[in-house]
Amino acid sequence: MSKLGGSKQKKMNSRVDFTPMVDMIMLLVTFFMLCTTLLKPQTMDITMPSDKDDIKEENKSQVAADKAITIILDKEDAVYYFTGKPSEAKLEKTTYGRQGIRKVLMDVNLEAVQKAQALNKEFQSRFSSDPKQDAANQAEYKKRLSEIKNADNTVNVIIKATDEANYQNLLTILDEMSICSVGKFVIDKIQEQDLSMIAELEGK
Repeated sequence: MSKLGGSKQKKMNSRVDFTPMVDMIMLLVTFFMLCTTLLKPQTMDITMPSDKDDIKEENKSQVAADKAITIILDKEDAVYYFTGKPSEAKLEKTTYGRQGIRKVLMDVNLEAVQKAQALNKEFQSRFSSDPKQDAANQAEYKKRLSEIKNADNTVNVIIKATDEANYQNLLTILDEMSICSVGKFVIDKIQEQDLSMIAELEGK
């Protein structure tokens, strides 16, 4: 004779076992540790005027007139430039970017740009997984790139900024120095003559 009443259902255990997740977490931690170690910080070399005692004061800012470009940064992202001596130069206005001041620098420093690009392709093909060899390749690359940027026939750039230019403008123009393979550049103080040239160009 069957028992009266329904049978009680057995309760299922709803606990989730996270033990297999430990291996996955360890793999993720190892992955991010390796990626962080392999990533190298990107730095930008800045060439500043020499402070050696054997260089006379009047020669510290003296550059060849035919290879000198003065760039003036102003408010509202305005960029002005002229070639040669201020007394004999014509001030031009341009913008940032590929079709602006970058094109100006590329045109006057084309030989160095082409050599730097060829050097970059050469060392890309010489990539080595050996840390020692890779370090040696990087040291050689930096040395040869510096020789290209600082050759006698490369352009000299003088960077000036008005009081109304912002810090981002300066960072942008320094980035252009690296892109255009300019190794000889200085940051100088703005002069009254420079401000007068801007005022004359803008019709103020």
